[in-house]
Amino acid sequence: MFLLGLARGLAALPLSALHRLGALFGRLVYLVSPRYRHYFRANLRAAGYTDGALLSRAIAEAGKGLLELPAIWLRPHETVADWVVQVTGWGLVEAALARRRGIIFLTPHLGCFEITAQYYAYRAPANAPLTVLYRPPKKKAVEPLMLAGRDRPNLRVAGANLRGVRILLRALKQGEAIGILPDQAPGVGEGEWAEFFGRPAYTMTLAGRLAEASGAQVILAFAERLPQGRGYHLQLSAMPQPLAGESPARALNRALEGLIRLCPAQYGWGYNRYKVPAGAQLPK
Repeated sequence: MFLLGLARGLAALPLSALHRLGALFGRLVYLVSPRYRHYFRANLRAAGYTDGALLSRAIAEAGKGLLELPAIWLRPHETVADWVVQVTGWGLVEAALARRRGIIFLTPHLGCFEITAQYYAYRAPANAPLTVLYRPPKKKAVEPLMLAGRDRPNLRVAGANLRGVRILLRALKQGEAIGILPDQAPGVGEGEWAEFFGRPAYTMTLAGRLAEASGAQVILAFAERLPQGRGYHLQLSAMPQPLAGESPARALNRALEGLIRLCPAQYGWGYNRYKVPAGAQLPK
């Protein structure tokens, strides 16, 4: 009850105020959590980022990303969609919808990843809804908020299990769209080791398998957070072709690296991207 009340209070604030508060909150979390601080700095270094100014901006952006969520989940759908003030690459979506072979949106933890699904669902035709792969949060109290925020017209959820995968594949074969967070560490047997910013990371293979099985268009998506709470710039691009001899998992990570380098201050560096799933063999 307290969490819901807090979320509603935050959701009522202007986006600019949420981002100012979020920047402060991000710095506080960084100061009080040694583990978070360790992952944040280690991941930035692994990617070749050693600039202190970038570190400071990334810490603030991480806090903004957290405090903007209640507004994105609880404000009216039209209001949230209107916060996307610029879109690049929407022609890819229109062309894919015309083909009726389905769309796989790959949205890493870069910028405001939640608003990408909300925006597509708002603009999409009724015969091409978006189904997003859903993994319950570790903090159970957050789950009702998250599900409420994704209870929008043209927006559905599928659990991260075998039944959910079947739902995703069926949606693609019906010419619909699905959304996947491709930089989450999958469970054992659901991925393979591939380089990510110079280090082996256990990388999901689901997106590639779904694309192969359905012939769907794969589109990379991220919404850059604009300064002073002015909204978001949604950027869409086609998945690049694999290099000669490159595995699909490495091709995926290379594509994600390219996106992240466009806006490194807004990536989720505090996540342990290089963890070893229980039961997985260590990379060779």
